[in-house]
Amino acid sequence: MSSLSSPDALAADAAAQARRDATAASHAAAVRRRERRAQWHLLFLLVVVLGPIVIYPLVRLLLLSLTEAHGFGLHAYATFFGNPDARGVIGTTLWILFLSAGLASLLGVALASILFFKPFPGARLVTRFLELFVAFPSFLVAFTLIFLYGSQGSVSIGLQQLFHLQSPPLDFLFGIGGVVLAEVVFYAPFVVRPTLASFALLDMRLIEAARSLGANGWMVAFRVILPLAWPGIAAGTLLCFLLTLNEFGILLVLGSAHLVTLPVAIYSSATVDLDLPTAAAGAVVMLAMSLSLYALYRRVNRRNTGVRRG
Repeated sequence: MSSLSSPDALAADAAAQARRDATAASHAAAVRRRERRAQWHLLFLLVVVLGPIVIYPLVRLLLLSLTEAHGFGLHAYATFFGNPDARGVIGTTLWILFLSAGLASLLGVALASILFFKPFPGARLVTRFLELFVAFPSFLVAFTLIFLYGSQGSVSIGLQQLFHLQSPPLDFLFGIGGVVLAEVVFYAPFVVRPTLASFALLDMRLIEAARSLGANGWMVAFRVILPLAWPGIAAGTLLCFLLTLNEFGILLVLGSAHLVTLPVAIYSSATVDLDLPTAAAGAVVMLAMSLSLYALYRRVNRRNTGVRRG
């Protein structure tokens, strides 16, 4: 009989197999403990953090929008959508959204293009300022515009004294002109950063090759740069639309009685009319619009992240 089949060898093999089984069992137990801890952590987040801050308010909002005098129903939604003023509010909201966010996106892409492709002395300082600008509250921009371009602002008074006018020449802030100007100024920097990040990933050899083949600046921009950088540009544009849709501070400061958007209408219904179900129905509609834009933004941003990793 060989030594491989001796009792000592068989005992050693059995002991080694037992140690391997024990190690595997220990590893499996550790994995189960980590999974249980992860489940408890998730439950803790849902119950302690997300529950009272996010889930409970959203559930209460939805239930409030469905509340009627004798139970649950869609009366609040019928009241909201059946009101001609509400349809006008939604139209005004979408009009200001597309005008402000569209102009802010164009301005943001233009600024990013200048800062990246046509750098000038102080361009890095301007970039840092734009990054810091996004930390400012939106109503601060509205008050700044009032102090500068309001009927009693420094620029308006200066023009009045310079040209000896009877009245201040600038009187456009408290209305759609002022709201659009403030939102464009405030939200354009939100487009600059994602666009700059997309430009930084460009292969400059492709741009140089296009120029060497005789392409002018516009051809390079629309046929080379834009197709390659569009995921970042699209992500910044969607973020701009999402933030502009939910804007309230600028509208509250610069909006007039004839310029009522969805956030202002919800605020008025809840605080002035004390019609909480109708206000909740409007809030649910606005939440659905915001979540739709956010889902589209996440999809584009994931594609942009995949392009970066690639």
